[in-house]
Amino acid sequence: MGFFNKLKEAALKEAKKKIMEELGLGGDDDETKPTMTTEEFERTKPDELRKDIRMISGCQDRQTSADVSNVSSFQLPDPAGEAGGACTSTLLNILYADEQVPEDDLSFVEVLEEMRIKLKSGGYSQIPQLSSMNPIDVNSKFDLVPDTATGTKRAVMIGINYVGDDPGELSGCWNDVLNMKKYIQDVHGFEEENIVILMDDGIHTEPTKANIIDAYKTIIAQAEENDAIFLHYSGHGTKLRDDDGDESDGYDEALVPRDFQTNGMIRDDDLYELLLKNLPDGVHMTSLMDCCHSGTILDLPYLFKGDGSQTEMTLDPNMNLDAFIEKLTGKLMEFLQAKMAASLSL
Repeated sequence: MGFFNKLKEAALKEAKKKIMEELGLGGDDDETKPTMTTEEFERTKPDELRKDIRMISGCQDRQTSADVSNVSSFQLPDPAGEAGGACTSTLLNILYADEQVPEDDLSFVEVLEEMRIKLKSGGYSQIPQLSSMNPIDVNSKFDLVPDTATGTKRAVMIGINYVGDDPGELSGCWNDVLNMKKYIQDVHGFEEENIVILMDDGIHTEPTKANIIDAYKTIIAQAEENDAIFLHYSGHGTKLRDDDGDESDGYDEALVPRDFQTNGMIRDDDLYELLLKNLPDGVHMTSLMDCCHSGTILDLPYLFKGDGSQTEMTLDPNMNLDAFIEKLTGKLMEFLQAKMAASLSL
């Protein structure tokens, strides 16, 4: 962690210490405090953190994603070539093989663990993950769009092959978008006019940093209660030195737009501002991130890994919940007060 990041982290700790002292609790020893339970967090978290947001990612933060060279091995339609992202291709193989949905409903556990099995059998080490703003019963029915989302269904779908980059050119990202688009239209009823596609194919809107940000801003601004939002990103992901001290590992996760060399990356902090903070209440949002280092790119507090190690979704043990709450809501003091009141009532 760099010098300035250390200063920012120290400032957060000092601010928290002062809040604790104002509450008459003295200092807060991070080394000795007990792990917060799901029940405690749900009882005390600010209302802003009760939005219906979830994300499926192709791998953990420390892992890289991968292209598959031939999507026919995944029994998928092939509208734009022979390659596809391993995460998207595997998910669609489970949900939409041969353009058919499974006869029986699948749970989140079944989908993610089947993804891991198929990835492993194909030689891929990545572990798919589900993260969420609220705890999800992972044994319940898997669905990109819940039955309660009865309003308009909108999507932003981004596929970047980085054409001409050497090294760095990909081959499967356009295919990912087109295959997933067909799935959400056929199975979930998304209409053409409500789907925004950004691809560097010379036909669609170029996936520059400005265009991606504008597409995200627009879909959030259009959303109303009971609407559903689906975000799909297939391209490069990366890690950058954390610039505000809110990451426990010292790194921000980031998306890599087509013009990253001149205009930079889109950090997870930017995605906070664009997507999480301004999402209207009552809107369901699902994001599918098929890129490297994508495990916690939205920094959602609940996590389920599809590697057989978990039987239920739990709070991410590596997440700095205090920094998350202060950043997203500015209500760290209220949260700590609620924690104190809850503990005293037990």
